[in-house]
Amino acid sequence: MQMHEPRSTQSSAELNQLSQQILDAAFRVHSALGPGLLESAYEHCLCYELGKAGIQSVRQVQLPIVYGEIIIDAGYRIDLLVDDKVIIEIKATDALLPIHEAQLLTYLKLAKKHVGLLINFNVRSLKNGIKRMVNEL
Repeated sequence: MQMHEPRSTQSSAELNQLSQQILDAAFRVHSALGPGLLESAYEHCLCYELGKAGIQSVRQVQLPIVYGEIIIDAGYRIDLLVDDKVIIEIKATDALLPIHEAQLLTYLKLAKKHVGLLINFNVRSLKNGIKRMVNEL
């Protein structure tokens, strides 16, 4: 059984700094493209912007479900996993709904990650399309 050590203040500060860098990149993408495109376009561009900033990110990361002693590949994918620490769920919808928040929280739990960002690019002002979520592990 793997034990998780308590998060240090430094770790929280690092996650906050990484989250801010991700949001800065998201603002650059939204400023350049605006609303109205497919999620995949924003995903590609955000991954590109993060790479330019020297931040490692992986698109469409497989997320299996572990249930008891079995592992189920149910086709779930994390849109972007940044620095193996932060999950980004990208949306291009009229509004963020509670089900989108539930999805991100479930992904955080399944992946055993602490911080996730739900980003809806289909808004006039991106600051209205961002939700930060924390999984208390």
